[in-house]
Amino acid sequence: MRAIVYHTYGSPDVLKLEEVQKPVPQDDEVLIQVHAVSVNAGDLHVLRADPFLIRLMGYGLLKPKNKILGAAIAGRIEAIGGNVKQFQPGDDVFGDLSESGRRGGFAEYVCASADALVLKPSRLSFEEASAVPVAAVTALQGLRDKGHIQAGQKVLIYGASGGVGTFAVQLAKSFGAEVTGVCSTRNVDMVRSIGADQVIDYTQEDFTKNEQRYDLIFAANGYHPISAYKRALSPRGMYVMTGGSTAQMFQAMLLGPWISMTGSKKMGNLLKKSNQKDLALMKELLEASKVVPVIDRRYPLGEVAEALRYVEAGHAQGKVVITVDQNNNTSL
Repeated sequence: MRAIVYHTYGSPDVLKLEEVQKPVPQDDEVLIQVHAVSVNAGDLHVLRADPFLIRLMGYGLLKPKNKILGAAIAGRIEAIGGNVKQFQPGDDVFGDLSESGRRGGFAEYVCASADALVLKPSRLSFEEASAVPVAAVTALQGLRDKGHIQAGQKVLIYGASGGVGTFAVQLAKSFGAEVTGVCSTRNVDMVRSIGADQVIDYTQEDFTKNEQRYDLIFAANGYHPISAYKRALSPRGMYVMTGGSTAQMFQAMLLGPWISMTGSKKMGNLLKKSNQKDLALMKELLEASKVVPVIDRRYPLGEVAEALRYVEAGHAQGKVVITVDQNNNTSL
């Protein structure tokens, strides 16, 4: 089978399209014919081993242990392991392969734990479904589990036009919040179209310097000092960081707990935990049209490096998806 492989950590330039062995499912796994896989920031962090802690998290200290990236997949089950009962060959599924250092989605086939998957909503294309497992679950856990979102709250989504941000806007609305999205000029109309009550163009206005205060700030991208986010919170507000610059991440990890202990405002970061239950909830919301994936660009499997560069530039409007053409017999 064809796959995008990397043998050393580095930039997208180290990725190569190669012919590799088709995997065989273990007893608790299924073999999936991949139809689409979305690109996520986590793929870039693992590719570059940045931060260095990545190397100590099961990905390989000196070189990659698993040589195929891609976590958020959608496809059709071709075979099942002996212990798998909930799926059958021919089922269309989507899921997140990022737990325990495993990925492997940038390929024509991948093996996955059955517990990492749910049935794909029939109304969604494979491309739309692949946009969901990482980005939407990150938004869900950040708002619900870390942010304790409540109906009627004033919620601000920073980075509202990105992959996680577009889901966060829609999920916050589904929880009954009053949502303000922050994005660049070209994305204002799109963010408003997916449900934001107010939209702030960060090129024209700095939300941390106006008089508005928010019960929950969900930072999915961009950069402000943690002190600026604290200033924009209501007296008992909550700040949740799920993405952004490395400096912002370390501020949330190191300064957030101290700020939270010494005052009424809470500051923290979220590390998403993949689980089938949250993915099943997202399936329900998708089927009810309460959440709609926003896809910016689609790339073929051979152009994963280009897709990663585009995502790394930070201007994607929604998700970037790799479409795996199963009928492509191009020689390598």
